[in-house]
Amino acid sequence: MSVDNFSTASTSITGESTLVYQEASRRVQKEKGIRVINFGIGQPDLPTFRKIRNAAIKALDEGFTGYTSAYGIDELREKIASHLNSRYPSERPIKKEEVIVTPGAKTALYLAFLLYVNPGDEVIIFDPSFYSYAEVVKMLGGKPVYIKMRWTEENGFSLNVNELQEKITPKTKMIVLNNPHNPTGMVFDPREIEKVMEIAKERKVILLSDEIYDYFVYDGKMRSVLEDPSWRDYVIYVNGFSKTFSMTGWRLGYIVAKDKVVKKMAELAANIYTCPTSFAQKGALAAFDSLDDVKDMISLFRRRRDVMYEELKKNKWIRVYKSQGAFYMFPYVGDILAKTKMQVKDFSLKMIEEAGVTTIPGEVFPLEVGRNFLRLSFAVDENDIREGVRKINEFVTGLMKE
Repeated sequence: MSVDNFSTASTSITGESTLVYQEASRRVQKEKGIRVINFGIGQPDLPTFRKIRNAAIKALDEGFTGYTSAYGIDELREKIASHLNSRYPSERPIKKEEVIVTPGAKTALYLAFLLYVNPGDEVIIFDPSFYSYAEVVKMLGGKPVYIKMRWTEENGFSLNVNELQEKITPKTKMIVLNNPHNPTGMVFDPREIEKVMEIAKERKVILLSDEIYDYFVYDGKMRSVLEDPSWRDYVIYVNGFSKTFSMTGWRLGYIVAKDKVVKKMAELAANIYTCPTSFAQKGALAAFDSLDDVKDMISLFRRRRDVMYEELKKNKWIRVYKSQGAFYMFPYVGDILAKTKMQVKDFSLKMIEEAGVTTIPGEVFPLEVGRNFLRLSFAVDENDIREGVRKINEFVTGLMKE
């Protein structure tokens, strides 16, 4: 036995691929002494709102630094339930017992997969998607089953619900839904979401719904799975504080599910991480008193989105749809790749090296659809957006003349 003899679970995953491009950016900045404009960032660029920071500081000063319940503190669970009941009123309101607080939404996703996925089980994932879904499924011995989204320049991406029906087999344990969507920036048509929900119910498949970007909606209407009165029968709902309240480093997420499910998740949590960070939870209590700050941030991001869209539209080689949600643009660069005979990964790395701009190649978001796309975050300063897209346009123009 050697320390290099890793487990099957650990060798089944490929790691966080976006880090490759962040590392390349740091290297170029250091070696060439230039400032690289980073559109690869997956977090708001604003500091955590003042009320939240003050509440955490107060908790630290008062010595609230010990273990909490594996469920999270009762006050925060009650606050989350109350907040969701206000957003999605129902005859059967969410109870505190149906909420568990986790160290980040990624941990929430992990708990959900761990609770249900056995070796050989199939989990349906829309392509493209956030890469962690498939990685955790593989780590647990499950099989990701991909459904390609449809794309048009006019309408963006849509969910292929007909193929969803066809892909469900006796081995299908779960469907993963992310809305608003990373990496495409879509807010899916409510009718599509309703259809996915109907299919999950009819076929008795668990629907894992990741709604971490639920406040980042610029156009259209978002349909939450919690708006279905029967959600307790088939839904595991995941959300968190990272995006909405600019609390990425605080690592706080949460799950909403029926109380029996939450109780089982708390047993897993107690054995994996004991509990969420105590004083961070006290800070999160103040998050729901910071919704005016959230509203201002969303308005800022809407303006940034519009700027990025208009600047990208200036390049005839780039086809871009104006994203409706999250804080990503996902332009089609297939025409460029076809002419230059490049893969999108090489194109992205070359742009870091030669143009000083970081983007994330769509192939990071498995499996196939993203190979002709780039993800650009507009969670950056407006002046950087203008300068960065200008550099992209100049880089692309130069490439296409070669």
